[in-house]
Amino acid sequence: MAQAKTLGELKASGYTPRTVKQELRDNLISRLKNKETVFPGIIGFDDTVLPDIQRAILSRHSILLLGLRGQAKTRIARLLVNLLDEYVPVVAGSELNDDPLQPISRSSADLIKEMGDNTPIDWWHREDRYVEKLATPDVSVADLIGDVDPIKAATLKLTYADERVIHYGLVPRAHRAIFVINELPDLQARIQVSLFNILQEGDIQIRGFKLRLPLDIQFLFTANPEDYTNRGSIITPLKDRIESQILTHYPKTLEVARAITSQEATLTDEQANLVDVPELLKVMLEQLSFAARESEYIDEKSGVSARLSITALENLVSTAERRALINGDDHTVARITDFWGVVPAITGKVELVYEGEQEGAYGVAMKLLSKSIRTSFLAHFPDPSEVSADGRSESDPYGIIRAYFSGGNVVELLNDGSNAEYRKALDKVAGLRKFVESHIEENLTDTEIYLYMELVLQGLAEMEVLNKEALNNSLNFRDILADMFGNDDLDFR
Repeated sequence: MAQAKTLGELKASGYTPRTVKQELRDNLISRLKNKETVFPGIIGFDDTVLPDIQRAILSRHSILLLGLRGQAKTRIARLLVNLLDEYVPVVAGSELNDDPLQPISRSSADLIKEMGDNTPIDWWHREDRYVEKLATPDVSVADLIGDVDPIKAATLKLTYADERVIHYGLVPRAHRAIFVINELPDLQARIQVSLFNILQEGDIQIRGFKLRLPLDIQFLFTANPEDYTNRGSIITPLKDRIESQILTHYPKTLEVARAITSQEATLTDEQANLVDVPELLKVMLEQLSFAARESEYIDEKSGVSARLSITALENLVSTAERRALINGDDHTVARITDFWGVVPAITGKVELVYEGEQEGAYGVAMKLLSKSIRTSFLAHFPDPSEVSADGRSESDPYGIIRAYFSGGNVVELLNDGSNAEYRKALDKVAGLRKFVESHIEENLTDTEIYLYMELVLQGLAEMEVLNKEALNNSLNFRDILADMFGNDDLDFR
């Protein structure tokens, strides 16, 4: 069929026109029967969003994806092209991508009337059958629907009464394609009204022309619930004409979130070879996003995008990479201290409420990091507040570690310290390595042991057993009394 070059050859091939919605439906049915993946790369929606979208396609509905930022709405929309036929025939040079057997434009109809079966045919690839428009307040009816083109009228020497002077907008040019409008509430109400006829009757009206173009378009809209109150709204008659409204959501489990981050994070081969990111740190990264979505300092209506974890992982690797390059290390492992480089990935991706503004974006980011450290620490080690603090090792598993710091010892972890400096600092703490080995059941590598040793110090600081002081380029851990009485009142010599 794809070899047909003229209308006559196309007719002889047995080609039968289908609407774009029927095309999507038929190809979806085929994929479902063959157990094929319909939306590759979409994780966490298998039992919720994706079945709803498939039902909408089977019902031949226009679709509204409603959800907070970073919930893969646009990604899903762009994957719909995979359900289109690879190629479809169009009248060569057609402005509206006319089906040769069902032309809707006057120019194509006139061409077929003149040339008959010799009318030239082109083939339109599915990747080109996708039109996307970001809704902004300056979008006009002319942009979407079309308007009279005085230059075309003058060039062709036509009066304004001739429909050939019309310059068609994005919607008519998306005939036989998928048309996506992102952030629909940002469209002004009068512009949304212009979509009524297209969605209900499938035709358009331009100025005073008595046109009835039976457009064949699969519409898909995306919207953020925040927009309904902050910037605009979807007017009720338009919502009524969109047959399926589908709610998206954030990952419901850490495992799903980790899979998304791993898939989407962009790391170079050099970074992958130079830096290892332990599973513990990957979990802590995702806990940052989960904590942010529950934080009293962050606007829950705005949401926290999955992009926070993705860019946080990229920043974490880059922080470790920079450290390795500075120290000339051939290989390194990311540390908890490397999380100081993740802060810029957090501060730009959260909308703060009043209390958060008082804390400041940096302060909120540090609170999220503290919560993530605390959560991971308590998931692996005993709660210090629930054990005896009398300093006896037999009743307090942290007794030897407490005693070490009570003796006036200070541990300094340099942000840019080499692998050797990092290990040497942790090895100084009496009983720390033995404590980790006795509480982590799985077999740990030597590198993982040091990471958990750092987690113990970080966790004890978050639980207010130790004092943690952030300096320009290091973290100092010392006895909690050092902060209570001041450094000058204690002799650490």
